Amino acid sequence: MTPSLSDPAMQLGARLADQALLLYGAGLLSVLLLAGGGWLLLRRVVKPLEPGVPLPPLQLVLRLGLALLGIVATAAAFAEMAEAIGPGDSLGRFDEAVAARLAQTLSPAALQVFSLLTHLGDVITLTAVSIATVVWLLWQGRRRMALAFALATAGGGLLNRLLKVTFERVRPLHDHGYAVVAEGYSFPSGHSAGAAVVYGMLAFVLLRTTPRQWHAPLVAAAAALVFTIGFSRVMLQVHWVSDVAAGLASGTAWLLTCVLIIDWLRRPRRT
Repeated sequence: MTPSLSDPAMQLGARLADQALLLYGAGLLSVLLLAGGGWLLLRRVVKPLEPGVPLPPLQLVLRLGLALLGIVATAAAFAEMAEAIGPGDSLGRFDEAVAARLAQTLSPAALQVFSLLTHLGDVITLTAVSIATVVWLLWQGRRRMALAFALATAGGGLLNRLLKVTFERVRPLHDHGYAVVAEGYSFPSGHSAGAAVVYGMLAFVLLRTTPRQWHAPLVAAAAALVFTIGFSRVMLQVHWVSDVAAGLASGTAWLLTCVLIIDWLRRPRRT
């Protein structure tokens, strides 16, 4: 498809696709800085949950309020995208222009690199990471956290499948040979949602087992990994841009919900 010169959405999509590699580099750097810096800022506002020490009421309200705000914001973002993905809508036309221009201009070398990076979000990879984490937690004697991790990651996968069959969106054409021809529905991206949940939960677990000076780098690394996996799906043209954005939104909403529930159940009770 050649972007229409009179269609602003398609013009924008084509222009952004022309700068895809530059956008990836800028986006990755931004994610690293925002995630790491955001975590440091959050730690100044919300105090860590100390073992056996009940949270003061103000801190409890802050923790719950920020988590709920994040859930509402990501769920609302998903809902907005779900309403605007039709082929006649501006977001749908933007998606089509990006995929069409990438198919015309992306080099084999770039496709090869992203075809390797995308495997970090494959079902088999995420399943292996989940099983390894659960086994490690069980070996550490943390049975409740192991159960919570298993339920969170499995629940995220089930949620994504439910959303896919609800929207039944067809994938973009991707016959370049650098990715296995993806089957199933497109919206939202399972790689993006699954990566957000699995690597997000892994970071959540590691934050409780590593020195505090490692926390910001851990959060930044997890965010960068999820961003890279999502970006790779667009570059390989196996997903539309809005698929990936919606996958990140739905996965993050589910992750925050699970973290909120786990923290609520683990908080010390006042006596």
